[in-house]
Amino acid sequence: MQNAITRTDFTFPGMKSLYIGKVRDVYNIDDELLIMVTSDRISAFDVVLPRAIPYKGQVLNQIASKFLDDTSDIVPNWKIATPDPMVTVGRLCEPFKVEMVIRGYLSGHAWREYKAGKRSICGVPMPDAMKENDMFPNPLITPTTKASVGHDEDISKEDILKEGLVSQEDYEMLEKFTMAIFERGTQIANGMGLILVDTKYEFGKANGEIFLIDEIHTPDSSRYFYKEGYEDRQARGEAQKQLSKEFVREWLMANGFQGKEGQQVPVMDDDFVNLVSERYIELYENITGDKFERADVTNVPARVESNINKFLEAYYR
Repeated sequence: MQNAITRTDFTFPGMKSLYIGKVRDVYNIDDELLIMVTSDRISAFDVVLPRAIPYKGQVLNQIASKFLDDTSDIVPNWKIATPDPMVTVGRLCEPFKVEMVIRGYLSGHAWREYKAGKRSICGVPMPDAMKENDMFPNPLITPTTKASVGHDEDISKEDILKEGLVSQEDYEMLEKFTMAIFERGTQIANGMGLILVDTKYEFGKANGEIFLIDEIHTPDSSRYFYKEGYEDRQARGEAQKQLSKEFVREWLMANGFQGKEGQQVPVMDDDFVNLVSERYIELYENITGDKFERADVTNVPARVESNINKFLEAYYR
């Protein structure tokens, strides 16, 4: 029996296609519904690691589902139902060709650009005399292209409009929604003793209406700091305590792997896989404030397939 999902290959009535991403398997049903199975795969350094992590898919799917519900008064979203702890079913939308990245703090990619001497990112100015992980006076929206192959690239609002990737009217709505969802996410994180540092949102359109799509505010799509001690660590120039999968990257680096050519992925033994699983459950409880309820993992693929089929049968009845 399988207690984790590394990959699915189900066949559903009305199925048009199956897309396998780094973490998610996405089924198109009749060009009407998308069934998104959040697998237990884990990636780092742009490489999908060989072992799946039990409960990881449930953690990510349930965090995203909760935050979609918690922001649905701001912007409608694609979610219709969660028939299984690892599955979200939603309306098929035509995705915009940009991702809306928003940054409240000078961290990650923005800090690397800043350290290299740049004082603007995606055409948005950054103040002088900032340190890594300092808070911006106001959050910055720094969009990226959605690359079908390779890495997403930074792009300015001006270039988005000039290249016709998004209309001016739609882009202004995307900016408005992005700011409002980030503000809500910041408030929720604050209540959990966390700082929402930066994140990304994806939007699509269906029947002329804009929808929030994909996942939001998960540790795979967002960076969180612990609020307690943040000011002291900044004052001392110390690294911030992060709530993310950074510990997996650190373990890989300590074992000689950074995704470079010729490097072998170190062996992830059962003890390490279980440790990662427990850390993801800890992430869930810290971010949501809810106790994690472990789903039955006797045979996860069979459970997931059965629950999706039950949903489709009721939906099309």
